Amino acid sequence: MNKRGLVQVYTGNGKGKTTAAFGLALRALGHGWRVSILQFMKGDAKYGEVCAMARFSGCTIAQFGRDTLVDINHPTLEDLVLAQKGYSAIEHIFAKNDCDLLILDELNVAVTLKLLPEEEVVNLLKRRPLNMEVIITGRYAPKSILDCADLITEMLPVKHPYEVGIEPREGIEF
Repeated sequence: MNKRGLVQVYTGNGKGKTTAAFGLALRALGHGWRVSILQFMKGDAKYGEVCAMARFSGCTIAQFGRDTLVDINHPTLEDLVLAQKGYSAIEHIFAKNDCDLLILDELNVAVTLKLLPEEEVVNLLKRRPLNMEVIITGRYAPKSILDCADLITEMLPVKHPYEVGIEPREGIEF
């Protein structure tokens, strides 16, 4: 692994943020990297990416969400507790420095919904092991998280099948 890890942010309203992060995880695993994935606001073990990554011995994945969508106008106490458990998992991974690539899927949304305090998340990112690559996904990336990033990719929606009534498809959207 390269000695200097960077912080990457995949954000925007377009499709593909989690998919891009998992693609990079696959690439890293192909080079023998140890990969940890923490999914915020997701709790369904039947997501295709979760099923696939479970097959790799060099990858750990944990979900910190319910198996239903979070009501962005009214997150529940359970949503808050699960997000805080995810935050503790980040602290633990940083303290042990036992992975080469850490993906924090939907962290931006958890921060935007105030499930996690923005300032604490930013301070934690600033204390990450410098050899660890960190990818943060999710819409609504706060400026403070963007300021921590070495690479920012914004997914922009141009055309999407939802617009013509095509429902989410297994293997493509989940």
